[in-house]
Amino acid sequence: MDLGITGKRALVCASSKGLGRGCAMALAEAGVDLVLNARGAEALEATAQEIRDTYGVEVTTVAADIATDEGRARVLEAAGQIDILVNNAGGPPPGFWTEWEREDFIKALDANMLAPIALMKALLPGMIDRGWGRVVNITSASVRSPIAQLGLSNSARAGLTGYVAGTARQVAQHGVTINNLLPGLHATDRATSLAKATADREGITIEEAARNRDAANPTGRIGKAEEFGATCAFMCSQHAGFMVGQNILLDGGAFNSTT
Repeated sequence: MDLGITGKRALVCASSKGLGRGCAMALAEAGVDLVLNARGAEALEATAQEIRDTYGVEVTTVAADIATDEGRARVLEAAGQIDILVNNAGGPPPGFWTEWEREDFIKALDANMLAPIALMKALLPGMIDRGWGRVVNITSASVRSPIAQLGLSNSARAGLTGYVAGTARQVAQHGVTINNLLPGLHATDRATSLAKATADREGITIEEAARNRDAANPTGRIGKAEEFGATCAFMCSQHAGFMVGQNILLDGGAFNSTT
């Protein structure tokens, strides 16, 4: 399927690895020029060069912490005119409710709620002026089904979800859509760290924790970054103009619901 976005320009945050990288790859395959951001310069440049070599699109890189004012300023200065925004940031560490203090919640909010909102506020006006734009926020399946040990993430991402619900319906008339993509567990560094935390907590090996995790999913596995990226690219396409303010769950059926 031709996604109809060849020549568009996308900012993809936290895109050197994992789900962000999967999204960047899929958009590049659709002919989209990219601005890639991540904190680690080495991995970021390696991903950018692979995309250039494979798909021949223009790729700009900015190594910066998108959760900080200074980092966002650097990214936005380099980005210029953006048609597609993919908001993404690593989740806060797991833990127990008694361990989290105010400072922990502020860090989570900065990375997983306030930074995406700041980028939307900066880039939506240009999209509205041009009469076309796409925003996809990578949040979490925990928005639909909270995960106890991820209370910091549950809180911050639920706040972003509420913001998007209202804002998406205010900008849709201008040809701009905002939607959220909710990943369950995928084969990323995050899944590895969660498996280690489970192994430590239950006194089993990481391999056993991973097998138990996979067996609990209806598909018998966890997701792939490539299939996640393909879903993101469709949500950014010309064909998704009537998808507004939605939370698209991609978790292999782990969340059991009729809605």
